[in-house]
Amino acid sequence: MIDIWEIGKAFVVGGIICCFGQALLMYTKLTTARILVCFVVSGVILTAIGLYEPVVDFAGSGATVPLTGFGYSLAKGVQESVDELGWIGILIGGIKNTAAGITTAVFFSLMHALIFKPKTK
Repeated sequence: MIDIWEIGKAFVVGGIICCFGQALLMYTKLTTARILVCFVVSGVILTAIGLYEPVVDFAGSGATVPLTGFGYSLAKGVQESVDELGWIGILIGGIKNTAAGITTAVFFSLMHALIFKPKTK
């Protein structure tokens, strides 16, 4: 059964994260690429200091779908791999945990490039 409360929490938390990104676009001179990198890095940092896990537990996909969630996945993968494999886990943990998302992004980018003709400016 659909739980409206869970959907609402995801919507509100995801919306707050996206509003923060929009405010950065509107009120700073940061480029979109720098803002995206800041979101991923902030997800890693917040996960490392233990602040992002409670947000994920509360909001679910509202916290894991935005780019801060990608940083969260990278950090969690590294933490898990270091616990299992030691220091070598630093090198493989993040990629192992995010491989499906990276593969999907590359695949659909390729499909888009094959279907649509890019236009020069």
